[in-house]
Amino acid sequence: MAEINHFEYGWITPALSYALSVLGSFLGLVCAGRIRTAATVGQRAWWGTLSAFALGGTAIWTMHFMAMLGFAVEGTRIRYDVPITAASAAFAVVAVGIGLAIAGTGRASAPRILAGGLFTGAGVAAMHYTGMAAMRLNGRLGYDQPRVVASVVIAVVAATVALWLAVTVRRTLAVIASALVMGAAVNGMHFTGMSALSVHLHDTQREVAGAEVGTLLVPIILAVVLVVVGLVYALLAAPTDEDRAATAYLDARRAPQAESVGAEPVGAESTVTPDPVGLRARSTLARPGSPFPSRRDRAPR
Repeated sequence: MAEINHFEYGWITPALSYALSVLGSFLGLVCAGRIRTAATVGQRAWWGTLSAFALGGTAIWTMHFMAMLGFAVEGTRIRYDVPITAASAAFAVVAVGIGLAIAGTGRASAPRILAGGLFTGAGVAAMHYTGMAAMRLNGRLGYDQPRVVASVVIAVVAATVALWLAVTVRRTLAVIASALVMGAAVNGMHFTGMSALSVHLHDTQREVAGAEVGTLLVPIILAVVLVVVGLVYALLAAPTDEDRAATAYLDARRAPQAESVGAEPVGAESTVTPDPVGLRARSTLARPGSPFPSRRDRAPR
């Protein structure tokens, strides 16, 4: 059995993987909070999609790949099958999206959250072991079944807690604390699953096909940057509760003025001024040809 090193570069890879999982969890929770305040089905689908990419893509899959940068096996090179690696990313995003759809639609309840957590946790575990199946090396992978079961249980529990936080947490400090906890849970699931792995080298060495980790690193980093920038822009551009309240207040203020104007057309350049003492009515009565003459036109008595 070959010797495995999970931290070839020391603390750098686990620190970066934890930071990515916390960042993705924070953005995902914020986007999930917008699902509850969305006014239309389209808006809910939009925020649900963004939350799925943040949680499934950044917090889970990118964290997995970043942690795999520190994975090395003595005596063999490691390559990755690109289509299977992409499929593992799709598993994570789709599983989180379906879990959010189950737990976040309709009235929030424990059965919905549990069902969504079970589906999402199974999808996260499938992502992890699909990503491991994408590895190509001169050896055979083996797994310790009790630790595999433990990693799946951790994935289901972490996903259930994540969905519960997504539908209940609203305050900023609570979202930050929840993201820190979710980051720890995602990393715990990953390294528990990695601890179940063993590699048995082949007797004969042959050329390993696939992409090197450095080849995949650049496009993954670019994708993460684009996703994070897009999520931040979408959150900043979307109207907040304070914006909606201010708009409703201004509409309420304009309504009485519109009723007082009546059917009088108001052009783009015209302004409506208040007339508390009836000056506009007096000037109308004093116009030439009016049956009500002004005071200066009246004959002295």
